[in-house]
Amino acid sequence: MSENDFTTPSGIEIQRVYDTPDTRDPEYVRTHLGNAGEPPFTRGVQKTMYRGRLWTMRQYAGFGTAAETNERFRWLLEQGQTGLSVAFDLPTQMGYDADHPKAAGEVGRVGVHAGTLDDMRTLFKDIPLKDVSTSMTVNSTAAVLMSMVAAVAEEQGVAASELRGTVQNDILKEHIARGTHIFPVAHGMRLAVDTIEYCTRNMPKWNTISISGYHIREAGADAVQELAFTFADAEAYVRALVERGMSVDEFGPRLAFFFGCHSHFLEEIAKFRAARRLWHRIMTEEFKAKEPKAAQLRFHVQTCGSTLTSQQPMNNVMRVALQAMAAVLGGCQSLHTNSFDEALALPTEESVQIALRTQQILACETGVTSTVDPLGGAYAVEALTDQLEEKALERIREIRSMGGMMKAVADGMPQREIQESAYRAQKAVENGRREVVGLNCYKIEEKARRGKRLKVSPALEARQRRSLTAFRKKRDGAASSRSLGDLAKAAKAPRENLFPHILRCVESGATLGEVCGSLREVFGEDGI
Repeated sequence: MSENDFTTPSGIEIQRVYDTPDTRDPEYVRTHLGNAGEPPFTRGVQKTMYRGRLWTMRQYAGFGTAAETNERFRWLLEQGQTGLSVAFDLPTQMGYDADHPKAAGEVGRVGVHAGTLDDMRTLFKDIPLKDVSTSMTVNSTAAVLMSMVAAVAEEQGVAASELRGTVQNDILKEHIARGTHIFPVAHGMRLAVDTIEYCTRNMPKWNTISISGYHIREAGADAVQELAFTFADAEAYVRALVERGMSVDEFGPRLAFFFGCHSHFLEEIAKFRAARRLWHRIMTEEFKAKEPKAAQLRFHVQTCGSTLTSQQPMNNVMRVALQAMAAVLGGCQSLHTNSFDEALALPTEESVQIALRTQQILACETGVTSTVDPLGGAYAVEALTDQLEEKALERIREIRSMGGMMKAVADGMPQREIQESAYRAQKAVENGRREVVGLNCYKIEEKARRGKRLKVSPALEARQRRSLTAFRKKRDGAASSRSLGDLAKAAKAPRENLFPHILRCVESGATLGEVCGSLREVFGEDGI
């Protein structure tokens, strides 16, 4: 292997030995490291980090009907999971009811279907929303699903102001990397910002957006691109809220982030440390935040599914464990560990249990929770942290010079760059320059695996349609029609916050598809 091959996936050269910077220098420590819980937060956002409180173990789950997913949720809580994370199917993410032609074949397939208030009631049956923090991976339809959760919580006797959790609500990332957007970007942005504005003032314990680098990374970005595009997205949301007259010190503390974790151990640890310092720099220098918590980067991490292989799938257990360790050493606030069989199918209870136990072993048996920022001061980690920060900031400045991320997305710049990065990474695997055990090296002749796999019944879709029909029959149809009309009228008024109107639609019995259909009539669809 030549000297030129010793680089991280972001192209940063790994030196033979690190002897700079001198982390004993007081000025370097003050400006670049500081203490945990203090600016610039390189070493963590809490003074004691995991010595005082472990990260939230939040396994992502959702499939089939609300009843099936509710059963999985309650099982996960019994296994020691400390927070819920809901995966929704594509029709729910795209704003279609189960009986819409475009939902055919997709209901309950890659997540749970939640088209009505009844579905949400079932999803959280016997789960006390006051006590359990809930995360929802949904973007275009975030306002609708948030409204459903608020309505169900009220029925449980829990005020919206007491709810704890996170909604992803990151529409720019959908246009850049994931593709489950409904409306043209400006209208999708309005809905996202409406949700942040309303919930900041009415649901103060809820993280109203989880600005996601995870999906950017899964689409093929390297670590530098993941940081740069994520924070450029974040700047767009912050500017939009400031333009509405909100203070960064008001909404900043409830902004959350979501990153992926790949397999280059040292680069990933350094990435998380660089991210904290970079976000503090952006919020204090660019937006003049005064409230310390407004400049604290709090983030969830998920181990990256794109690194898992269907060949020798048990190897994925080790990949996930190492990625999880990197996330913990990097100081995450919550963590999802992927299941070893996710390259083959939806995870079974057995594989989910192994994934959760991976986190619990890290927490209970490795000793890494006893020390704040265990690798802080390590020459290699500090040098990588500095380089990642500067390279990402350089890219952010380029995007600012273009007029910000909204214009960059319209121009297709981040989309092109991610595609190019993904192509380079795939070529490196195909030509053997990047080794993947079991895929292009250490291969074996494998017999067809007959292990247990989770399958969603094709009959589920028909049952969901029948449930939808029954829901419509029992509701007050006139009331839901009036609320949908009011929503369409409000959507035509650019300064009107749409979240309260969506909440009234949900409470009156309007379905997810009807709410989104009302907005489609006003906003149109992306590219149409």
